Amino acid sequence: MSVLATPSVENTRSRLVVDLDAIARNFQTLQKLTPTAETGAVVKANAYGLGAGPVARRLMKEGARTFFVATVEEGVEVREALADPTPDIWVFSGYRAKDRPLYVKHRLGAVLNQPGETAQFRAAPAGPCAVHIDTGMSRLGYGAGDISGLLNALQNLDVSLVMSHLACSEESASTNNLRQLERFTALTNALPETRLSLANTGGVLLGERYQFDVTRPGIGLYGATADLSADNPFEPVVTLEAPILQLREIDAGDTVGYGATYVAHSPRLVATVGAGYADGLPRALSGAGCARIAGLRAPVLGRVSMDLTTLDVTGLEHEISQGAVPEFLGPDLYQAAALDNTLPYETLTGLGARAERIYKGTP
Repeated sequence: MSVLATPSVENTRSRLVVDLDAIARNFQTLQKLTPTAETGAVVKANAYGLGAGPVARRLMKEGARTFFVATVEEGVEVREALADPTPDIWVFSGYRAKDRPLYVKHRLGAVLNQPGETAQFRAAPAGPCAVHIDTGMSRLGYGAGDISGLLNALQNLDVSLVMSHLACSEESASTNNLRQLERFTALTNALPETRLSLANTGGVLLGERYQFDVTRPGIGLYGATADLSADNPFEPVVTLEAPILQLREIDAGDTVGYGATYVAHSPRLVATVGAGYADGLPRALSGAGCARIAGLRAPVLGRVSMDLTTLDVTGLEHEISQGAVPEFLGPDLYQAAALDNTLPYETLTGLGARAERIYKGTP
């Protein structure tokens, strides 16, 4: 075993590279898929971990005029980033009277999920509102039995949007989708005439019947779908770059990483890179995933640790000497999610704050 001269590393910090041009093209793809509906943009959870400010600004340049966030605080952040009072920003989590100053000052739209919120909003209106009705998710929203009371409560309120959320949109063959569509159509027939919204990214891909007036794509903007087995019409958006901190040659029989889970079957060249699960790399990549160096696969050896990951870079000496750096996720986002027995949503939102955010393209 011997340590080799390692390429000079000026910055030992991992870098999360977000391709804003790819996000813009994904937005355009979603628009083409919904020719009769407005394409909104879900930028909650810091735009799925990629940076709500830069992402929202670029999407506004591409024509997005309706944004969705989870909390009032996220809405304030997006409004300040846009520095424009005209786009609509809807807050999913519901209305609380104590937040009225923020709704008014930053022109946020309240999504009313239950009678108590609607009563608070009537007592202290804060501009336009949206109504969420539950059609089968059983999380937030008015139930079917609440609709008659809702009609009375909404009198004289400026209702701009009525929405619901699909539970199984990633499963195109699920009968739950059609059941929810039928419920949504029946319930909204009883509500004041206004714009309707049902489709997330999966809903968009289900077809025009589910798209109504406004769609709410999130994961599609960021390069993925919830169905890991289906064709993906969206471009990869994010890569995690990890600098090589050390190169070493190991011999047959040498072990790598915690637990000595990898035993070399022949001499190998190992790169230790400066990123681990604290940077958002799933530990499930241990001994199973890969990075890419100049587009070539570099398998993960042993366990992903908190700050470091080891790669088999045997045969990649030329690419490394030319300055190529290991990249995770990107076209391997689906593989990372599948190995972790989760979805791209969780992989993206789990990307640590430690990685420096780098944006390609104009915010």
